[in-house]
Amino acid sequence: MVLSFGAWLIILGILGASSLIIAKRPDAKQWIDKIAPYQGWFGAASVFYGIFDLISSIGAMGMMGVKPPIGLIWWILYLSNGLLQISLGLLLGVGVLKSFIKDATAQAKMDQTIAKLAPFQGTLGFIAIGVGVGFTIINFLL
Repeated sequence: MVLSFGAWLIILGILGASSLIIAKRPDAKQWIDKIAPYQGWFGAASVFYGIFDLISSIGAMGMMGVKPPIGLIWWILYLSNGLLQISLGLLLGVGVLKSFIKDATAQAKMDQTIAKLAPFQGTLGFIAIGVGVGFTIINFLL
């Protein structure tokens, strides 16, 4: 399960930081272009999955006591996972989410949130890649 967290976050992070990655590595464009058409659905699913993970991380606070340094790191990564999925999910899936949300007030609040998060999209993408790699590594330590 932890390995799937890592893979999902790495893909989400690559989509979030795609413009910065392509600027540094133009050869990565062909790989990113293969998953970019699905970024709206990745984002929409991530918002809901991120809310679930955020609530689950609060319930999993007991993991901090299991193998104390590794358990604490796992819990911090789990909490970060939920927060990153929600924020990047909103940024990447705003178009898909707006097609399901018909209330004008809710759409306006979503636009305000997107405007606040948009300057940090690349940074959030790289953090998500780092947390995803961390989940993959910790999968073998627990």
